[in-house]
Order: sequence, then structure tokens, then C-alpha cells
Amino acid sequence: MMNKTHGRAGAVVAVSVVAALALVGCGGSDGDGKEAGGDEQITLTIATFNEFGMDPLIEEYQQLHPEIKIEHKRAATSDEARENMYSKIAAGSGLSDIEYVEVDWMPELLKYSEYLNDLSDPAVEGRWLDWKLKGGMDAEGRLIGYGLDVGPEAICYRADLFEQAGLPTDRAEVAELFGGDNASWEKYFEVGRQYLQAAPDGSKWFDEAASIYQGMVNQLEYPYEDQDDNVIADTNPDVKALYDQVTAAALDDGLSAGLAQWNDDWGQAFQNGAFATILCPSWILGPIQDYAAGVTGWDVANVFPGGGGNWGGSYATVPTQTKHFDEAKAFALWLTAPEQQVKTFENAGLFPSTPDATTDPAVTGYSHTFFNNAPTGEIYAERAEAVTVLPHKGPNYFAVQNTAMIPALRRVDVDKTDTAQASWDKFVDEIQQYK
Repeated sequence: MMNKTHGRAGAVVAVSVVAALALVGCGGSDGDGKEAGGDEQITLTIATFNEFGMDPLIEEYQQLHPEIKIEHKRAATSDEARENMYSKIAAGSGLSDIEYVEVDWMPELLKYSEYLNDLSDPAVEGRWLDWKLKGGMDAEGRLIGYGLDVGPEAICYRADLFEQAGLPTDRAEVAELFGGDNASWEKYFEVGRQYLQAAPDGSKWFDEAASIYQGMVNQLEYPYEDQDDNVIADTNPDVKALYDQVTAAALDDGLSAGLAQWNDDWGQAFQNGAFATILCPSWILGPIQDYAAGVTGWDVANVFPGGGGNWGGSYATVPTQTKHFDEAKAFALWLTAPEQQVKTFENAGLFPSTPDATTDPAVTGYSHTFFNNAPTGEIYAERAEAVTVLPHKGPNYFAVQNTAMIPALRRVDVDKTDTAQASWDKFVDEIQQYK
């Protein structure tokens, strides 16, 4: 799942927290619930973030296992979950029996994998896509994260606004409008300029430069760190080229609404047509439906500039602080099984990371009523197959992206305090702390 991380101070807070980890032993926590044994009910805690459609899954598991009671702790954002996890690792207690981890800060967490249990088990052999499995393993080959969702990307658009601007509205025609299999960012921005010529008053093409950049940078193999995890963000010409391209589209072409994702004004913008398109990983369908309640016109096009991209995803981990390892592992096994990944897709739109789930008729045949009955199961299955590049995300990826690059883009596009060059210069200065 994604990552409501933009514009928050989580990574900064975590720097001091992570520094304290060396002082912490690996002992167990005080924990909640009763010890295993006899007929006593055991309480398991699970910590998630954003929206995973957990309530029906928890209810089902408790019915299947009446000896287990589950308490769900839900953070509003991935950043809050990250801050909480690092602070409680440093404290030596307080973590839940199962902690969900977002893919962008999983590589950073792998440096502290001694605080997480090895979840290797014959039952999960062949369960996940190879790259998803690899992302949950530490340097010693321990499996410390069970794969949950992935985030293949499409384009969501307001068909009614397209019609008012004289653009095609049928999702197949919209896909071709962007170039179909040869869709490119240049074409996406070109169509945006066409839209502005006849758009309703005040309506822009996309929400903010930072969200578009996120889709672009996810198509670079080594954006911020090289294969040895040396930070190259400030010297990588591909990163600078993307930065220049998206800031020019936002400012020179006027395509951006300048609305920071997940802020209140961004949520309200879904009600007033402030932008006509948004990059659309599968997990964002639910939030769009919530924010745009009562609005008609949203649809999903089976296309993505650059061919394919993955934005987001998550893992289930079991910290060493748990007093109920066997029960927590069993619950994590069940949650990440193909059957439950199908249910999570139906409940929250999170696309599965298990091949058995992605080919399940309940997924491939699913249509989303809110998005004009778009066949989102089929669309995202094809979008997942279109992903050919997964960026290398080393231990500094999260910090570079969320405490340096996103603020740099927002200084230009949202806050309008800096020129593109001045903000880039600040970004370069900030990157030095990670070298």
C-alpha cells in the first residue's frame, strides 16, 4: 500500500530514534494478552496504516480461532507507522505482535532485522512474486516480511471534465490518447496542455508535481543509490532530468493544481474538479471514492506513461518483542495467503502480490462501480505485467525521497517559495548528509 508520506517529518524523527537502537537489547516486551496455554484466550495486536480493509478479516479470523482475540491499531499514514515502529524498537517494548511495513522504508528497516523474527516456513514456498519475496529478506537470507499488496499504476481521470474540454471519454480511447503501449510522459503532458485550452475554469491537469514525479522516478533502476548503496541522488542526471521535466510541466505549462497529496485541500479538491487526472496505483481507488463521494465521472484507463510502474506495497512483520510468536506468525501466514489477498483486493482495492491471487477470477473479473464499472481487476493485472523496472531502494531511499526531494518539489509547486533551480540547489545540499 502506499505511502501517505509526503510532507511529513517522520524520517527526521526517526534519525534520532535509529541512533538509539544500538543501546537496545533484543529482549521481549511487556506485551498484551495472556500467555499461551490451557483454554485461555490470547490477545494479539496488529498495527497497520492507511486502509487495508482489516475489519472483516479480523472478524473472520476470530470466528475461525475463538481462542484468539485481535486488537487492531491503525495509524493514519505510513509515516506515523514508521515513527511508531522505530520509537518502540528503541524503547525495547510496545510493538504490536504484527507490524505492517511500507515498501519504501522496508530497506531501511532491514538494517535492524535482528528486531524482527525470521518467518521462513515451507508453507510460503512459491507464494509470492520473486521480487516481492526478495524485498522481505534480510542480508542473511532471513524472511522477516510476508508480502501483502503491490501498487501497479494506471491513470484515473474525470470523464465529465474530459468531455467538457473536447477530449475522448471512453477508457480505451483515453488509453490511446496517451499513446497506448507507447505512452510517454511527454505525451501525457502534451494532452494536459490540450486540456487546459478548453478546461472548465480553474481546473488543472494533475494534483501536484510531487505525485507525478513519484510515478516517473519509480521507472528508474538506480535513482538515489547505486548498487552498493552509495547515494547518487544529487549527481544522477536522470533524476535531474525528471525534476526539470515535471517542474516545467507544473509551472511553465501550468498543469499542476499545486495541491499536496493527503492535505485537507487536496481531499476537498475531489469535490470541485480541481484536476482532471491523477496517477492511480490500485490502492488509491478507495481514497478517491471516499473523497469524491457523490461525484460522477471518475474512470480508470489501462495505460501508464513510460509503460508500467509500481507505487507502493507493504509487508507483515513479527517483531521479536512479541510474546506470542507462534500465534502471530500463524495469523500473518493466514493474512498473506492468496485467499485473503483476494478479499483485501475486494475490501480495499489493494492488488495482490501472490500469483495465485492475481489470476483468481474474483480479481480478474472485478469491476469497480464507482469508476464507471471499470474492469479494475483486469486493468491492474495488465498494469502489473507491464512493470519492467523496479527501482533499487537502499537504506537511504525513504529519507532522500521524503525529506529532500518531495519538499524540493513542493517549494516550487505548492508553496511557491523557490524557483526550480534554487530548490534543486537546496536539495543537493540536503543530500550531503546521506553520503
